[in-house]
Amino acid sequence: MISMNLVTRVLILFGVLLALAVFVAARVASRQQTIETEFPPQGEFLTVDGKRVHVIVQGMGPDVILIHGASGNALELLGALGPDLTKNHRVIAFDRPGLGYSDPLDDQSLKAQVLHLAAAAKQLDVRAPLVIGQSYGGAVSLAWALYAPIKPRALVLISAASMPWPGKLDISYRLTANPIGATLLLPLAAALVPPTYVERSIAAVFAPEPVPPNYAEQIAAPLALRLPTLRANMAQVNALRAQLVSMEPLYPKLALPIEMIHGDADTVVPVSVHSIPFTKLVPSAHLEVIVGAGHMPHYTRKAQVLAAIARAEARAALR
Repeated sequence: MISMNLVTRVLILFGVLLALAVFVAARVASRQQTIETEFPPQGEFLTVDGKRVHVIVQGMGPDVILIHGASGNALELLGALGPDLTKNHRVIAFDRPGLGYSDPLDDQSLKAQVLHLAAAAKQLDVRAPLVIGQSYGGAVSLAWALYAPIKPRALVLISAASMPWPGKLDISYRLTANPIGATLLLPLAAALVPPTYVERSIAAVFAPEPVPPNYAEQIAAPLALRLPTLRANMAQVNALRAQLVSMEPLYPKLALPIEMIHGDADTVVPVSVHSIPFTKLVPSAHLEVIVGAGHMPHYTRKAQVLAAIARAEARAALR
């Protein structure tokens, strides 16, 4: 027979958990509204298969598509390279599905993302774009070259994740790699992670180089703390390695010009694991390794990144 004492304890525990769930849900909703009020969308919305794709289009000239990395949005690459590229290009910066202000996809794979973004690019009458991708966005750019119907004239890959890596992801990704972890932990993160976490994360990504002044505000970094964005980002990164395993055998067929920029001090996406092995598979890939540079050379070594973009365009013009 169940004692009344046990029933009381169970009811108290249930009430505490219910109150916590209500608090977390309210906090998540309130925080998302606050973040989106402070950092509203800066571009326009296209609709692909009933889902919104947020895109910022600037400048006139040959098309350049910017593909941002994990936890980012269109403003990240645009903030670094836009002022120079928009002088003589039409620059198209997408929020990848599920990040920024683009709706998430049921299929979070690289292939699904590029087919979705390519459909949006078609609405903008994009043809033979130069595709520039950074970090996770480099993997998306490679998938664009492999799978998208709108073929790029060249790729520029900055600190790109391009090859399967040994070992495991950071603990925060591993804990959310299963449905239970994602269901329990991501709402808590969206509700309770302090702004200082964003600052520390950015500093770690830039290390060993300094973070530019006002970087977080300029790229609307707090957008990454919204629950839908956390869910999409964690799912995408957790699935990345397996997709790179599938893509690796396809790399040798890539014949388009590929310019790669990678810092030798990058600990987020190490050059020895990614870009160096990639160049051994793809003869059309040219790699410049920047001594002392970390994961963000488009901000810290911008002149060298712009030079790589110019090389890619020159090589594409000779094809």
